[in-house]
Amino acid sequence: MLAASGLVGSAVLVAFLDQSRDAPRSTVVQLVLVAALCIVLGPFFAKRWMQRAQPIDHTEAGGEPTPLWQLPLITGGLALVVALPPPHLWDAALRVTGGCLLVGLMQAGVMAGLVAADERRRGRRYVRLPGSRILRGTKLGYFSKVREP
Repeated sequence: MLAASGLVGSAVLVAFLDQSRDAPRSTVVQLVLVAALCIVLGPFFAKRWMQRAQPIDHTEAGGEPTPLWQLPLITGGLALVVALPPPHLWDAALRVTGGCLLVGLMQAGVMAGLVAADERRRGRRYVRLPGSRILRGTKLGYFSKVREP
């Protein structure tokens, strides 16, 4: 959902606001830096969170995922925060939405694959625990044995 929000936000900005296309070189350089950070930090943090995961009982389950409806609001809100104050930096808003697209792709494409592989290898099922925060990281718990449906 984060990647989709970033994609839609970027498309809307490029299609309807000429100012979003200002400073294209800066936008490309900054998004390449975001992508590089995602490539390095995404797997690092995913592995770290799995190493720190705590065993939980099935009765403790019920992870705490971010509600999907919040992600477009977060993406749009961040874009507006950088764009609305004068001098209305819509190109910065495009960098925000593009960054959300890249981070969402990293989460869905790379981090989810690392977690799934670890679940298969260890016979675990990871869940996000309460207390996870954007800037403080994700807290994971795991079931010792995967329950069959």
